[in-house]
Amino acid sequence: MAVAALITWLLTAVGGFVMLGKWIAGGGHRPGGTSRLAPGLVFGHFALAAIGLVLWIVYLVAGGDVLAWTAFVVLLPVALLGFTMLARWIPSVRGSDGGTDASFPIPVVVGHGLLAATTLVLVLLTAAGVGVS
Repeated sequence: MAVAALITWLLTAVGGFVMLGKWIAGGGHRPGGTSRLAPGLVFGHFALAAIGLVLWIVYLVAGGDVLAWTAFVVLLPVALLGFTMLARWIPSVRGSDGGTDASFPIPVVVGHGLLAATTLVLVLLTAAGVGVS
């Protein structure tokens, strides 16, 4: 289950990089811009997700329940920031205001969210020792 969490985490990161690239290419959040996503929100989500991924890789190499639980705890604010960005993104798509955030491909957003939720559950189950004999 721990390796499955790593795989879903990496796939989630690919979708995140696609959206981050589109956001930056669209100008990001600059004065007078049309992005609803603040840089602190975007880069905070990215940084915490990357820190959690590094912790998870270290857990896979070295073991230790504390590392698994720490990675899970780090993922919780990542999820909250992700939901916040989703809530800010939806009006830009529904209203078709032409904002830079509306250019995110819907399948990438949906896939990123589903993979992220799967990763969170797999990390929790692994940290809790479910499926370990």
